[in-house]
Amino acid sequence: MTRNVQLVVLCEDTQHETFIGRFLERRDWNTRRIRWERGPAGRGSAEQFVRQRFPKELQGYRSRRNHVDQGLVVMLDGDAVGLEGRLRSLDESCRGCNVEPRRDDDRVAVFVPTWRIETWFAYLDGEERISETRRDYPGLDRPSDCRRHVDTLIQMCHAGAPREPAPPALRAACEEYRGRLSRQP
Repeated sequence: MTRNVQLVVLCEDTQHETFIGRFLERRDWNTRRIRWERGPAGRGSAEQFVRQRFPKELQGYRSRRNHVDQGLVVMLDGDAVGLEGRLRSLDESCRGCNVEPRRDDDRVAVFVPTWRIETWFAYLDGEERISETRRDYPGLDRPSDCRRHVDTLIQMCHAGAPREPAPPALRAACEEYRGRLSRQP
């Protein structure tokens, strides 16, 4: 028997999975009803894995063939192409598989930390001037160390907006969540 899941989370790595998992848990999603699809460690490009897997997951969400009740969450680093570049590449990947790209009414949220998620960690640690073109923000010792960052982000969500000046990709992620997943299905 196939279990129904609330969400499918498609992401690059363990750090993304841990960050999203903590965020969704703190926003009252049942994390036991999430199907996780993470890029395989050490076997090629994690970004490529997400990009290639996206059309299949989007199509599955739309058809409910995969027993997905409420949506799809995608997270991949922006690297040098940024948020808009990643969104375009996901659309192109869909077109290449004859799948209609993400529509406005799809409960599909795409989060693109740019340059990478460590940029968001630096911001959530209180760093004032964040550059999304800088790639050398320090990483965390363990993926679970991001919990305090998520807790800070949740406080900002409750306050209604991130602290300014917020990295544009983080502001966009907050809008994605609010506009695509926080409403009831």
